[in-house]
Amino acid sequence: MSRSTDDIRIGNARPLISPWVLAEELPLPDTLATRIGTARRDIEAVLGHRDPRVLAIVGPCSVHDPEALLEFARRFHELCKPLEDAVLPVLRVYFEKPRTVVGWKGLINDPDLDGSFHINRGLHLARKVLLDVARLGLPTASEFLDTTFGQYYADLVSFGAIGARTVESQVHRELASGLSMPVGFKNGTTGQIGVAIDAIRSARHSHWFPSLTKEGTPAILQSTGNPHGYLILRGGSQTGPNYGSEAVHDAAVALAARDLPASLIVDCSHGNSDKDYRRQAQVISSLCEQIEQGQRAIRGVMLESHLVAGNQPVEPGRPLTYGQSITDACLALDDTAVLLELLAAAVRKAAL
Repeated sequence: MSRSTDDIRIGNARPLISPWVLAEELPLPDTLATRIGTARRDIEAVLGHRDPRVLAIVGPCSVHDPEALLEFARRFHELCKPLEDAVLPVLRVYFEKPRTVVGWKGLINDPDLDGSFHINRGLHLARKVLLDVARLGLPTASEFLDTTFGQYYADLVSFGAIGARTVESQVHRELASGLSMPVGFKNGTTGQIGVAIDAIRSARHSHWFPSLTKEGTPAILQSTGNPHGYLILRGGSQTGPNYGSEAVHDAAVALAARDLPASLIVDCSHGNSDKDYRRQAQVISSLCEQIEQGQRAIRGVMLESHLVAGNQPVEPGRPLTYGQSITDACLALDDTAVLLELLAAAVRKAAL
């Protein structure tokens, strides 16, 4: 091709490891594969109203330190053991961050936090941390932002998410139609739920779309459709929070009107907390009250939580506080434990 017209704004290129090679380096043992498959079915049962428990998808806004995440995972797993009759714990493990303009794009894209973009190293770290969490016995949830990265680690994820910025994207709906786990679709950034409901409906159908095979070869894949798509309420810039009883009721009615399961997950952060991490407690309080009053559409909650409350900037030469988010501010795990106990109590009360 003529260099006068081709790749004129590409300044560099690096080889990308293939999904198959990465899986050879970090294989998924059969015992863990069985465990992940069971977790997916358990999550589907909760979201399908066949299990009376409620999902608690909890963890840092994003992963930047795998060691801190694993400590969080161990402590989260232990504190949830007395609650597992009412709450199904799922660890939030987000490797990619959508940026409004620019910024750190997550562990996979920039694992060294310095703009070096060692993506092969990031993919290796992501797969390894998911294997380590699987060995603990915790299911994991992750957002799929880049439409090819999932080929490197989706076999280790029990619940997938499509974010508010990508829920209207055709390629993300096609991706979700081929994912092997249940998928949550967040309402759009404005707060409108119609785009997420359309995405759920689209992902239930078969699609043809370009992607990578496990061997790293470009290919056109045909999905069979994903029947396990669910709405995540996260508030929005125009609607404001949408976790209240009226918003939850209206969302359940809108889903039923489209012949979709009246099952909701409520994100306690983002627009529902007005981007104040401490207000996640208010959201949980409202949801607990609704559950106790018999609102069965609430099938899960999402909480942003880490070992240390708040967040911190990444600055050259400044050491990071261990266990504190470098993206959105999070609740401390100790404070999150109290909220999970309240949630479990509400689920138990509703079951009486």
